Amino acid sequence: MRILFLTQWFEPEPTFKGLLFAKALADRGHQIQVLTWFPNYPGGKLYPGYKIKPFAHEFFGSVEVLRVPLYPSHDRSSLRRVLNYCSFGLSAGMLGPFVVRQPDIAYVMHPPATIGLPALLLRYLRGIPFVLDIQDLWPDTLSATGMIKNPFALNLVGQWCQLTYRAAAGIAVLSPGFKQLLVQRGVPDKKIQVIYNWCDEENVTTPSPLEPAEEAVFRDKFNLVFAGNLGSAQALEAVVDAATLLAPELPTLQFIFIGNGIAKAALETKVKQRGLPNVRFLPRRPVEQVGAALARADALLVHLKDDPLFRIAVPGKTQAYLAVGKPLLMAVPGDAAELVTRARAGVLAEPENAESIASGARQLFRMTPAERASLGANGKAFYKEHLSLHRGLVEFERFFQNIVSAKKQ
Repeated sequence: MRILFLTQWFEPEPTFKGLLFAKALADRGHQIQVLTWFPNYPGGKLYPGYKIKPFAHEFFGSVEVLRVPLYPSHDRSSLRRVLNYCSFGLSAGMLGPFVVRQPDIAYVMHPPATIGLPALLLRYLRGIPFVLDIQDLWPDTLSATGMIKNPFALNLVGQWCQLTYRAAAGIAVLSPGFKQLLVQRGVPDKKIQVIYNWCDEENVTTPSPLEPAEEAVFRDKFNLVFAGNLGSAQALEAVVDAATLLAPELPTLQFIFIGNGIAKAALETKVKQRGLPNVRFLPRRPVEQVGAALARADALLVHLKDDPLFRIAVPGKTQAYLAVGKPLLMAVPGDAAELVTRARAGVLAEPENAESIASGARQLFRMTPAERASLGANGKAFYKEHLSLHRGLVEFERFFQNIVSAKKQ
């Protein structure tokens, strides 16, 4: 098949369904073309070697990448974030129909909802059917993270999403909860396919060694690691509160936050004010380096704020944590907790509940190394069978082929 990737984020930006997915499909004989923007995420600054211009063309091996202009930004300003999303939607919508080759199908990564504009124009101007891969439900996520609070604006976004859902030939979702909610909102059940996310398996499971200075951070401690965005949705203040409770009782247990984000400065200030010796911060690193830190951890933490939306989400780090074979402390109820329970891979805790998080950390700390190793092995086996890249490839390939075949009939 000839497959067009329509995505706001692509390499060299960190994205697990970018080049990894595109190359895997290309290796299976498909022709892949990508329509995206100039890389600037997550810092909101253009990557070295890139300059915004009306159009750019490059190759990553056999994967052809077309880049169109944008307004680069990724900070706390809702207005600038809206401009960021809309700028790509508009430029991809205006240029996309004229620069992409005719594919059999388009794979559209959602969010942001503005990606719907080029998807709709490509469908109605060029007759290209598209599969919408929903990683975040809008406007729900906008409301949950506080990015947009105006009810009128949220309603407009919701109506736009419904329009995009109706136009899509198929919709892929990352959890059963997402599918159930979309069906409740009137999307036909037969249009929706649950396809779990995977992780960057090669980089996560074959890590390079840590730098000596970072290795020293882990040494002689029980390390409970959180790796990823340090933002408002992660609500990590509760984890700092849990660390405060545990510091006098378990001085060798420490929490390590790896990453950057808009909440990092406030977290560092809180830790410093309390004089906590059991919370450490390490900088964000590319995916090819994060595996070393995960491998050095004793257990891995998943935490999101206590919001109904996140009960039907499966944070992407869940798959990476399972694949690396470490026990999880899962502080996200609902579908994510259900995966960990099915996998027999960790301990559950309540989000934004310091007592519960501390209790889960304490439980993992007091297990024997063999018990923790067993949880990690369970998770790794579950990942391979149910969540791996190979499993996802087969399911997406079948999904695409069914749509293309139906169009030809």
